Formats: sequence, structure tokens, C-alpha cells
Amino acid sequence: MTMNVLTETRLGKFLSKLNFDSSNALQNEAFDALRNMDFPTTRDEYWKYTRLNKIANADLTVSSGILDFARLSEDIKSYIVSDQYIVIENGIYREDLSQFDNNKYDVQISQDLESTSANFADIFQTINTAFVKETIHIDIPKNTIWEKPVQIIYINSGEGIMTNTSLVITADTSTKANIITTFIEGQSGNLSNHYTEVSVSDNANITLDKIQIGNGWYIATENVTQQANSTFKINTVTLSGDIVRNNLNIEVEGENCETYLNGAVITKGQQLVDNHSFVNHLVSNCMSDENYKYVLDDKSTGVFNGRVVVQQDAQKINAYQQNGNILLSDFAKINSKPELEIYADDVKCSHGSTTGQLDEDALFYLQTRGLSKDKARKLLVSAFTGEVFNAIDDENLSALILKVLEEKFDWTTD
Repeated sequence: MTMNVLTETRLGKFLSKLNFDSSNALQNEAFDALRNMDFPTTRDEYWKYTRLNKIANADLTVSSGILDFARLSEDIKSYIVSDQYIVIENGIYREDLSQFDNNKYDVQISQDLESTSANFADIFQTINTAFVKETIHIDIPKNTIWEKPVQIIYINSGEGIMTNTSLVITADTSTKANIITTFIEGQSGNLSNHYTEVSVSDNANITLDKIQIGNGWYIATENVTQQANSTFKINTVTLSGDIVRNNLNIEVEGENCETYLNGAVITKGQQLVDNHSFVNHLVSNCMSDENYKYVLDDKSTGVFNGRVVVQQDAQKINAYQQNGNILLSDFAKINSKPELEIYADDVKCSHGSTTGQLDEDALFYLQTRGLSKDKARKLLVSAFTGEVFNAIDDENLSALILKVLEEKFDWTTD
């Protein structure tokens, strides 16, 4: 297909502004696949509540520029929560700013894309494959237990740029580890497009903490597979971002698995945060528990679409899904769609969604105890979100979240 045909679509016009130049066969295949795609619209069910016009019409470049050591070091130091950390700036590994023990933590930076899963059905994953420069590979060898988490700090520097980043985590049998991904800084008008692939082997226990506290537009996709007797937990905390879309897909392929999905969204201004999750139970004797809490202020918008499928051969499944929302403003809104698809008959499954404002009686009671109305509101919001924040095991990360809540929203989780 010719470039002229390509530029007739919104995606074509978007791509024509970018400098695509790669000798990698997979990247060329991905770019060719994009010729037959276009940005989704609200007519697409999967994107019904999230408009991408601002991204589609943006004039972006693929930047490889980097900041000097002193400036970037100052920018990131307040976000470091582990002494084992990796810094990625504009999609490029900054060895000079990173610190980790490679004798204990097997971390490789590679330009080899063949090991990642090429899925040309999803537009943003296809864009990622076409334009990503480096992939972080974290391998956790058999019978390994990490005493400390590994933190990956992603930062965008510059204006009007698109950054594509990729992370592949492979946890071997009987391992236990915590990985923290932290998305910081960034200018409004920048696009961060991130892909994570997680393979959780038999009897492995993996926690992924994802914290989004930067400006701009964020698209993130996590594809996870679980094998027998494994545990996977993901905590997604979104405290900033103009447009944020998180796509989380989990395939539970082995029996006796446990899967935990926790999310906290705190918004203000005109932010839009959209969490889409999909848990696919393929076999019997497993459990999944999903809990997302939204606190929406001003003219911000939240979207929650949680889909759980229990296949016909997946008997004795316990699957729970809950979405709770508090609207602090008459102009804030939430679009919530929890879904259960059950094709087995011996299961315990439930889902629910609640939306409301703060309890006026509770506010009045706290005020009678000497609290100002503002402090009473913050205390009730803290109690509402506390269940999700308490799911985060790392104390340093919890302290960072508290610090950001104080700086951006002037309230605490105490």
C-alpha cells in the first residue's frame, strides 16, 4: 500500500509525521500492519468512552535526545524507592544514572525484538513494536527470591515527543520478586506508549507495582500468563496524566493460581483515566480478585471496564470484581462496566460497581469532632482508597505515593 493511501487515515497522517527507519524485520512488519489500521473512535466498543482525537491530531516526533547527567539525576532522585533501579529516558537506557547489582538481578538491555510477542491486532502494541528502540529483559532464575524490588523509572524529556518502551519479565519456577515501574515527569502533549510482557511459571509469586505520576498521554499494555500454583499481583496507581489508558490482559493457564488486580485513580482538572482489564480463566481451581477505586474531582473522567471470563473447562473458580467511585464534583463523571462471562457451572463469581459522593452525615460527624470540612473530606477519601493502597507491600513506594498525594492533591492516606 502506498504512503498516499496511508496518509488518508488519521493514523496515516499521524505516522507520516514520524521518522520511521529500521532494518529490523519485525519492526518493518509492524509498520506495514499499521497501513491497514486506524485510530479507534468512540464507535469502537473497546474505546467507547475514551476519545483519542488529541493524540491522533498531535504533531509528535520520535526523540532520542537525552538530558545531561546532573539535570536528570536531580529530576529523578525524589522518585527512587529502591537501591536497585534502572532509568529509561525517551526509551533509551541510561546506564550512567542506573544502579543495580547484575550478579543478583539478571537485567539485560536488548534491541532484539524477536523475543516479544508480536500482536498486530492492537494498534498501540503494533506502534510500540514498530518504533521501540530497546527492550528491558528481566529474568528471575529458578528458586530465586528477591529480597529487594527492582524499580524501573521511565522519564520523558523534551516536548512533542512519542516514546515507546518495552519490558519483558520472565519468572522461572519457585521464584518470588517485586518489580516497580514508575512513570514520571513528561510534558503535556507527549505520548508514552509502554508494553509489558510477564511470564509467571509454576509456583512463582510475582508482584508488579505500576505508578503513573507524570503529565502527558500514557498508553500502557500488560500481557500476563500464569502457570500452575502461581500468584500474580498488580497494583496500578494513577495520580496524574492528561489521558491515561491501561490495558491489562491476564491468561490463567495453570490450576491453583491466585490473581490480584488492585487499582487506585485520583484525578482532578480535565484528566481522563481509563482502566481496561481482562482475566481469562482457562482451567479449574483458581481465584481472581479485582478491586479498583476512583476518586474524581473537577471535570475529570474515569473509565473502568473489567472483564472476567470463566471458560467451560474452568470449574471451581472463585472470581470477584469490585469498582468503587467517589465523585467530588458535580462535573466529574465515571463510566463503569464490570463484566462476567461464565461458561462453567461450578463457580463462585461476583461483580459490582458503586458510585456516589461523600457521606454528608459522616462529614458532619467528623466536623463535630473538631475537624474542618476540608480535613474531614480528605479523611473520608483516604479511608475509601486505603484498601487499595494497603495492598502495596513496599514501604518506600507507599511513602512516595503519600508524598505525591500531598503535593498534587493536598491530602494524605493517614
